[in-house]
Amino acid sequence: MKVLVIGAGNMGLTYTSSIAKSGYLKKEDLIIFDKSLELRETLKKSTENFEVYDTLEDCLPIADIIFLAVKPYHNDELMQEMRAMMNDQQLVISIMAGVTIETIQLGLGIKKVVRAMPNLPAQVGKGMTSYLAAPEISRIELWMVEDLLNTTGKSVRVDSQMFIDASTGISGSGPAYVFYFMESMMEAAKSMGFSDNDSKVLVSATFEGAIELFNKNKLSPDSWMKRVSSKGGTTQAALDSLIDNNVQQLIHDAAYAAFNRAVELGKESTELQEK
Repeated sequence: MKVLVIGAGNMGLTYTSSIAKSGYLKKEDLIIFDKSLELRETLKKSTENFEVYDTLEDCLPIADIIFLAVKPYHNDELMQEMRAMMNDQQLVISIMAGVTIETIQLGLGIKKVVRAMPNLPAQVGKGMTSYLAAPEISRIELWMVEDLLNTTGKSVRVDSQMFIDASTGISGSGPAYVFYFMESMMEAAKSMGFSDNDSKVLVSATFEGAIELFNKNKLSPDSWMKRVSSKGGTTQAALDSLIDNNVQQLIHDAAYAAFNRAVELGKESTELQEK
């Protein structure tokens, strides 16, 4: 089995490196391609266990599984270039936000398409990927897809494309919300007099410890908040401030903003494909 990754940006290179490190494929069976000559030359000098190709014509026809790891606005142009070189036995895994399975099937003239939504922690093996497969994909092929996706962390198969768009608003864009909260806490720490380094340590250790507690127990977040806080105490004062400022609703609205934008991107991609 040969796997081709098209696009050597953050996520494309993350999947290529993770698959290479997993030992799942031999070096000659894992290929990456990017339009940037400079980037290709840099990758050729790396010691990682994959091949770098200079043209789609050389690598696309020989690939069994193809990752589309490009920005959604490159989708239409890329599929026009790929279409004549595709065959109906090839399987495509798209990590392009908002681009529907039907758009990819129509654009490439194939049926075996998986739409996936990973997130940035995939870079450190802690990724969360939701995915949906077209019905034409066999159970064995699904196992292979899941093995490849799981090289970057965990994956969950969903029932409809609505959940792919929804997971964009939760896990896909979610790390940015966490970083936003961390930055706010670090800025508060620095304003209290802590150094940059101590602020980072205080906040990162707090997040790491809280997540460890949550993952190792069955308590809900609300239950943990009640354990940490006490009436009239410091934690309750902080929680009251968050509640008074409607922060929960603001986070809810932010997640829905990402969800709605993913839906819009899908509509824009479909409209382009139909023109």
